[in-house]
Amino acid sequence: MCGIAGILNFSPVAAEQSTVERMTTAMAHRGPNAAGFFAEENICLGHRRLSIIDLSTSANQPFFDPTDRYVLVFNGEIYNYRELKAMMPEYAFRTTSDTEALLAAFIKWGEACLEYLKGMFAFAIWDKQKKELFIARDRMGVKPLYFFANDHFLVFASETRAILASGLVPRKINPKALIEYFSFQSIGYPYSIIEGINQLEAGSWMRIKDRVVEKKVYWRVTDTGRHANFDFKDKGLVHQKIHTLLRQSVAGRMVSDVPLGAFLSGGIDSSAIVGLMAEASTQPINTFNISFTEAGFDESNYAQLVAKKFNTKHTNITLTPQVLLAELEHALDALDSPSGDGVNTYVVSKAIRDAGITVALSGIGGDELFAGYPIFSQYLKMQGRKGLYDDTSWIRSVAGSLIDLSKSSTRNDRVKQILTAPSTNIEYMYPVFREILSPEVIGTVTKLDFHDIFTTRLAFELYKHKDGLAKLPLLSQVSAAEYLGYTQHTLLKDTDQMSMAV
Repeated sequence: MCGIAGILNFSPVAAEQSTVERMTTAMAHRGPNAAGFFAEENICLGHRRLSIIDLSTSANQPFFDPTDRYVLVFNGEIYNYRELKAMMPEYAFRTTSDTEALLAAFIKWGEACLEYLKGMFAFAIWDKQKKELFIARDRMGVKPLYFFANDHFLVFASETRAILASGLVPRKINPKALIEYFSFQSIGYPYSIIEGINQLEAGSWMRIKDRVVEKKVYWRVTDTGRHANFDFKDKGLVHQKIHTLLRQSVAGRMVSDVPLGAFLSGGIDSSAIVGLMAEASTQPINTFNISFTEAGFDESNYAQLVAKKFNTKHTNITLTPQVLLAELEHALDALDSPSGDGVNTYVVSKAIRDAGITVALSGIGGDELFAGYPIFSQYLKMQGRKGLYDDTSWIRSVAGSLIDLSKSSTRNDRVKQILTAPSTNIEYMYPVFREILSPEVIGTVTKLDFHDIFTTRLAFELYKHKDGLAKLPLLSQVSAAEYLGYTQHTLLKDTDQMSMAV
């Protein structure tokens, strides 16, 4: 859990280390424990380290293999690094870090190493012999990776502010990203808020050699091939498998050489994680909860019940309007990408860090995987009305035109979009369900020209995956759409930004 940056010039011009130093300084908050650089000919790599596993300086980055051929900068954590090491007895490991296990895996398997990795990561490896740069990002897109490329160079970093700090990229707002933000309160792949700076797609890698940039997706959320033989009709077997996977996942994430804790909202997801942490630990778990003075928003009683049941060291943080206002400016400074959420994540992350905790587990993803949001039931209801969309499009068209649009409300606009959609398929329904502002409202309050539903990145992404989505069960279609939308580009991004800020 660090910050990485680098520049690769496409000509023999030397990459200046001072430029990369500016980049890493701009995101020093991501790695307060160490800074390191590698510069050779036309490439320079930089790293800011937050020490989690193997706190010694021997695990600092950039990290080199014993032959000095490969150089790695890495942001994230590989949870199965011990298992990986056991698979490579021929490698002479010099540290107990997951960083070295990652580099050894790449040396052994090349790009295929990504199939073996369990973790959250964004990393870059320079092969001195081949003069080749390899960059990859984890399946779910937990860890960010941005880049800018032109005819002369490629520059990349964990945050857009770091790329801007290089002074190599024009500071120009991307209007397509603004449409995405106003529509869904976040900016998804491939855009960033800055024109020309793109996100590397989650579950993909990029190889750069001799000015040629090659990209490949190695994992898709709609890929269900390896589960084809599982008996999903056996409910008992399903429950057992889920419990086993959750227990293994939580135990793997608890491997740390620094103090750790958990976000505890009182909901089922975070409560289950805290329970599993308690099972796996011989010491009481540190838990943290945000409470509100407004009873309608406060769930702290549930968190306290869970904390008492599992005998945790519990800290309650009351988010009053005064606290929120005091932290708001700091939270906004922490945003590397515009978001309509995340301030409470900043507050609880800061409180956890002030308590001396470096690593905290959270329940993000639970509602998306286990159908916890209203959007799941809404989608099921739409499927019950599929007959309306068969051969009676004229009825829907008339109904849509009868809606009073003079009020220009997003709710009315949303109903019209649903009624006039080609079908109830997930690629048409999900973007409307998750819409914050409708195209009509955006067109009214801005000068952005936006009328076609498929001009949003999210709608296009879902349409691209429509064949794979159609093969999934109905609720799984929503889970996959959530991953491609709200989960990846709002929740995971906010959590990374706000937690790494402190």
